[in-house]
Formats: sequence, structure tokens, C-alpha cells
Amino acid sequence: MILGLLLVARQSFYDLIKGFEAGVALFYSASSGSIKRALDTLLARGLIEVASAETGGRGRKVYQVTDAGRREFHAWMTAEPAGPDLETAALSRLYFLGLLEPAERLPVLRRITARVEADLAKLSALDQQLKTSDVAEEHRDLAVHQRATLDYGLAAHRFTLDWFREHITRHEQSAR
Repeated sequence: MILGLLLVARQSFYDLIKGFEAGVALFYSASSGSIKRALDTLLARGLIEVASAETGGRGRKVYQVTDAGRREFHAWMTAEPAGPDLETAALSRLYFLGLLEPAERLPVLRRITARVEADLAKLSALDQQLKTSDVAEEHRDLAVHQRATLDYGLAAHRFTLDWFREHITRHEQSAR
């Protein structure tokens, strides 16, 4: 996330916190401590550098992305969305999609859609399995709410899949 924000503009630590609060926090939360640790890690890996630093006082530093950071960001954006949190993986790529070249955007959207389809297939298989399972009487109240959780997950994935498919269609139409 930080690489994407820094690709938009050079920023200080405090600017990054504001950037998270203003937009990224809609789908990803980070504390100021985790942002600071991420900055330190990115600096140590050579993915960002200090573009300028004020002397005295607070010593405000402004960070910028290095060439290695640009490559790392590009590799992350164009990779398969991984990890257990599909929503964060999908929305973080969507949020920064405009930083990629136009020809690279549609494949990213298709990879996201493929991931949603795969996750939906797993949930649907679980749904079918549970339809044929017997629930002990003492667990029926619990099972009702667990089933509702699965139904929510199925509905959310169907919505996400439909939304991304429509976005792909809009993207294809605007590219013509």
C-alpha cells in the first residue's frame, strides 16, 4: 500500500497516515506504528529512499519510491491476488490500478475475477456438502447462524464477482 501511495506522490510519514485515513482505510486499516515499521522495512530493502529531510526540529523526512520499489509494486499489482483476505487483495489492486499502463489493467481485473470465482466455488462446494449433513439437535441453533454466515459469504462473493465482471465490461468499452 505504501509503495502505491508513494508512487502517487512523495510523502512524509504523517502524509502517509493521512493518506491511509483518507482512502485506503476504506478497505485496509493500519496503525501509525505499522506504517512506521513498513517504512523502515521498505527503506532497508531499498524500495524507497528519503527524498528530502528537514534539519532540526522534528526532522521531517519525505520518502519516494526507488526503481526497485517500482518493480516490486508492479510485480505485486500484476501477480495473482493471494492471501486469505480476498477483499483486501482485490480492492487494494483496484485502488491503484490507474498506476499501471492501460494495457496491463484488464489482466489484473481478470486475475481478481478468477480468484473470486475460485473462492466462490469453494464456498459453493461447502454449501452442497452442508446441505446433506445432519446436525445434532443440540447444535441446531448454532448451525442456523453458522449457515447464515456461509450464506452471507456466498452472497458477498456473488456480488463481488458480478461487480468485477461489470467493471471489466465498462473497462473494455472505454478502451474501444
